[in-house]
Amino acid sequence: MLTTAITIYTLYILVHIYVSVMQIGYLAKAKNQSAVLLKPKEFIEAGNYAIAKERIGLLSTLVEYCVFIFWMSQGIQWLDGLFLELSPSVHMVAFVLGFIIIGSIISLPFELYQKFVLDEKYGFNKSTVGLYIKDLLITTVMTLVLGGLVIWGVGSIMISFEMWWLYSFLFIFAVIMLINMLFPTVRALFFDKVTPLEDGELKESIEVMMDKTGFVSSGVFVSDASKRDARLNAYFGGFGKTKRVVLFDTLIEKLTAKELLAVLGHELGHFAHGDIYKNMGLMGLLLFLMFFIFGNLNETLFLELGVAETPGVIMVLFLLFLPVLGFIMMPLMVMVSRHNEFEADKTGAELGGGEHLASALQKLVTENKSFPLSHPLYIFFHYTHPPVMERLKELGVAAENINEDARQGECPSIQ
Repeated sequence: MLTTAITIYTLYILVHIYVSVMQIGYLAKAKNQSAVLLKPKEFIEAGNYAIAKERIGLLSTLVEYCVFIFWMSQGIQWLDGLFLELSPSVHMVAFVLGFIIIGSIISLPFELYQKFVLDEKYGFNKSTVGLYIKDLLITTVMTLVLGGLVIWGVGSIMISFEMWWLYSFLFIFAVIMLINMLFPTVRALFFDKVTPLEDGELKESIEVMMDKTGFVSSGVFVSDASKRDARLNAYFGGFGKTKRVVLFDTLIEKLTAKELLAVLGHELGHFAHGDIYKNMGLMGLLLFLMFFIFGNLNETLFLELGVAETPGVIMVLFLLFLPVLGFIMMPLMVMVSRHNEFEADKTGAELGGGEHLASALQKLVTENKSFPLSHPLYIFFHYTHPPVMERLKELGVAAENINEDARQGECPSIQ
């Protein structure tokens, strides 16, 4: 059983690496071809940035595999043994949190390099070391406190019910729904300074647009995201009366009022079509499958690992293999997502004008240094948004102005 588990994970890593290598090779050639959407210098720069990010991802994948082998060979047994003197409940929470913290420490160098070396080089990072440490401390404390409570909750369910995997799934799914509902408030309290959008023509236009789609929110806000990152973004967060529209100050600075309204129209299209619930449904399906699988593991696996079949060990194995099922399901999830993006574009064009949405998409490519070409296999596994040129064609951009090779480029997402 242990051999089967390691083989499955190894195949996942090999496919992941192959797709990444193909993408790097494709980008290395494509960046020296005729520029698409971007000026030649910007085109090459965006290509170099995309290659650098992919190389970091590739190295991170290799490290991930080494760490996985460690956990499956002796790591789980070692970590489990550190907390044997604690009570069962405390042992479980400490064991799972220890696993999460070790994983975070291992990934920290990659995060630091991405932010303070790569993003700094290409002009994205605006955060200071002090601000980064503050964010890291807040995130760590929240993980320890809230994560500990969730682990305890799942563990209590596991020892209380025969069908624990089903009830644990329902519990975790409810936690995810609650997090989505509270996300805008939590982010505003601990990370971004969020202020109401000033009264004026833009706010009135946004409110009119929201009324047309029946989007009821707690208000329109502006986030001072530029103190951390130069990228353009915006998001709708929360459920019910907690919903709010949050615009990054970078987005307001770079887009015209009409372009901004078109982008918000696109996001309102997601709301009107119920895409958030569709996405939650897909996430729920993924979690359901994972809980079903790990609720019916063969006891041979635990014997071969040299540990008891405890709630903590099951949770750690769940976290280890969650990326595998996520990667397998990714093509289905991105296919649904790309369809939803096209439909949201239609709404954005109706509410804000297709020409303004097309102009905004092209600005997003430029400002976020998004390389507009990609390998088809990479698109199949990773692209949640349709190729930018396909989106532009759907919005009425003249076909003769579009290089056919650029049909494979993804537009940056607005979360």
